[in-house]
Amino acid sequence: MMKKAFKIAIVVLLLLGLSAGSVLFIANANIPVLEPKGMVGDKERELIISASLLMLIVVIPVFILTLVFAWKYRESNTKSKHAPDWEHNYIAEYCWWGVPVFIIIILGVVTWRSSHELNPFTPIDNGEKPIMIQVVALDWKWLFLYPEQGIASVNFVQFPKNTPINFEITSDAPMNSFWIPQLGGQIYAMPAMRSKLHLLARETGSFRGVSANISGKGFAGMRFTAISSTQEEFQTWVSNVKASSQKLDMTSYKILMQPSEYHPVEYFILTDSELFEKVLMKYMMP
Repeated sequence: MMKKAFKIAIVVLLLLGLSAGSVLFIANANIPVLEPKGMVGDKERELIISASLLMLIVVIPVFILTLVFAWKYRESNTKSKHAPDWEHNYIAEYCWWGVPVFIIIILGVVTWRSSHELNPFTPIDNGEKPIMIQVVALDWKWLFLYPEQGIASVNFVQFPKNTPINFEITSDAPMNSFWIPQLGGQIYAMPAMRSKLHLLARETGSFRGVSANISGKGFAGMRFTAISSTQEEFQTWVSNVKASSQKLDMTSYKILMQPSEYHPVEYFILTDSELFEKVLMKYMMP
């Protein structure tokens, strides 16, 4: 009897230790999507947590029952009831069909609502004037164009907090994926396609931006820094960039677009306000 109690205690302690370790890891690990700094990111985190909790309604009982059945019907337990002809139980049927169907219905409703609410093409309206930022995915770097401010940058993007950001995204290289995890979900960048993404940072800070789609040799270094600042700091940054000695037009762009790995941050005066449209149209027919 003592031996049986000891085994049960070991299993319980292992389960408690595993659960505690998982909770501590999630609480202390740096998981950007669970530490959002923007309106869209907040809603996406709520969606992730809600969907995970709903699925745990099935997952947790399955793991518990797996251990219970393995223990109860082990070969050495001669007291377990042997019922080889048992084939039907209404309560069991209701549980393993009814509960998953109920969860799927809830997830379906949540998915339908969130897909419309978090549509990346839907502009954000908070009463502030939006800022337009055009993004071009290159090999293996990100080019940001500010047509209204007349500037451009490589692997660095800055914007004011609480200001809607209207990203227009394309690619002049293999298909890629633009993602700032703490602000919102990723969206694909493809040649000859204008993708849109609307985000908003609710506080100042520095956020990691990445490529979320493997795109070749230099993929690992295709990262950028996204800075959310005050309006005054943003205007100062724009003024500093305008003092750059480098100018960006189609001629200099053709040099910039050549493949490079771990490309350093660069700033340009944007002398061709139609550069994004020209990049987009170069893959169009005729």
